[in-house]
Amino acid sequence: MNYPKELLYSASHEWVQKLDDTTAKIGLTDFAQHSLGDLVFVNLPEVGDDVACEETFCDVESVKAVSDVYCPVTGKVAAVNEELLDAPQKINEDPYGAWLAEISDISAFGELMDAAAYEAFCAKEEG
Repeated sequence: MNYPKELLYSASHEWVQKLDDTTAKIGLTDFAQHSLGDLVFVNLPEVGDDVACEETFCDVESVKAVSDVYCPVTGKVAAVNEELLDAPQKINEDPYGAWLAEISDISAFGELMDAAAYEAFCAKEEG
């Protein structure tokens, strides 16, 4: 598994890349995409949508199941990665390059872990 040190991570397996104090990109971690299997569909939020910490803001469908994706921040959707609509497999190929949404006007961050804490968390989840 890959755990880039410059990112923050949620317990629901989303990564957060802070662009500045009130803007961040959100995506699915390597652990999440590996657990889900081959992704075949992504349902992204709309630009302008309000999102809240720990609430569903989009979903992904794999060959195994449909899974909700939880937002690790509270803010507004500034951009979505429309490339994923036609090529959801990019999340499997490069989970840290295939961001889902950029959130702006962030007023709150959920409980996030650094790379070392997230790696330990994933090891515990795997048993």
